[in-house]
Amino acid sequence: MSSFLHQRPLQSTLSYFREPSSPRSSALAQKHPSIFGRTGLFILLLALVILGVFMPWSEMHDGIFSSTRPALTKWRAYTLAQAASFVAKNGTVIVCAVSQPYLPFLNNWLISIARQKHHEKVLVIAEDYATLYKVNERWPGHAVLIPPAPDTQTAHKFGSQGFFNFTSRRPRHLLDILELGYNVMYNDVDMVWLADPFPYLEGKHDVYFTDDMAAVKPLNHSHDLPPPGKKGRTYICSCMIFLRPTSGAKLVMKKWIEELQAQPWTKSKKSNDQPAFNWALMKTSGQVDLYLLPQKAFPTGGLYFKNQTWVQETKGMHVIIHNNYITGFEKKIKRFHDFGLWLVDDYANESPLGRL
Repeated sequence: MSSFLHQRPLQSTLSYFREPSSPRSSALAQKHPSIFGRTGLFILLLALVILGVFMPWSEMHDGIFSSTRPALTKWRAYTLAQAASFVAKNGTVIVCAVSQPYLPFLNNWLISIARQKHHEKVLVIAEDYATLYKVNERWPGHAVLIPPAPDTQTAHKFGSQGFFNFTSRRPRHLLDILELGYNVMYNDVDMVWLADPFPYLEGKHDVYFTDDMAAVKPLNHSHDLPPPGKKGRTYICSCMIFLRPTSGAKLVMKKWIEELQAQPWTKSKKSNDQPAFNWALMKTSGQVDLYLLPQKAFPTGGLYFKNQTWVQETKGMHVIIHNNYITGFEKKIKRFHDFGLWLVDDYANESPLGRL
């Protein structure tokens, strides 16, 4: 507004310094308006404003990001096939799916895996770009994002629609890795390894899994799929799974995807991925070679954290501890603390990510 208010005095001052005009020069001036005319001055002032305001910001922006922009572009284009090929050892990939709020749990889990010398097999499926960049900045090549990424980066409460959207992507990720020809182990990151689980994956079964029931089983219990419970289905945990790249394992993943599509989340029926996994196991059990892992080695949180008599009786037999049967980010951390399983405070240097 101020440029228009002072335009006439400025033109008068400028005209004082001009040479007297001839008819020819006046004609030329009319044909080619001076840069100091009303329109020219406005354009000039506008250009100065743009340069003065936006160029410093642009230089600052480049200064912050120019050194990392090539890396960011690289990881955005990083594919699951490339990532699996990079991390696979002996044809096996260990997978987790993580969003930014769960990075402390990821680090805790990684420390326990590094102690068993299996961390180089780990592939983090990042559920947001912040996680993709953070992991690959610290540990290049060990994170991949499979679009589309969920919009939010909040810590989803169990039973929420966000939690369902997050976990329902899992069988597709696992199926894609199987299709690439790899064995794949899936873990939730609220787990801690106390020993090497691979010796327990005996035989050549299609799918290995753990029981989510807290009832104590005999030490030599059957490895068959347990009978259905009160809801007409089994109670197998979908948080610790090992799959071989067989037609049987792929069939279970495809059926799991179908069951999730048939039972979407609603306000009245707050679904999660686990019932769908159990229905998939039951509906394919006659066609697929299934294997229930020993409870003494892979106890559910409802058993390990709540039955100390059993824990003492099976001391030295535990392999992977799952911090389930409790909801809430802080509550899980506190329980890990209480049982000496929260490792990141004192042993972050053992993680390939270091201290986050």
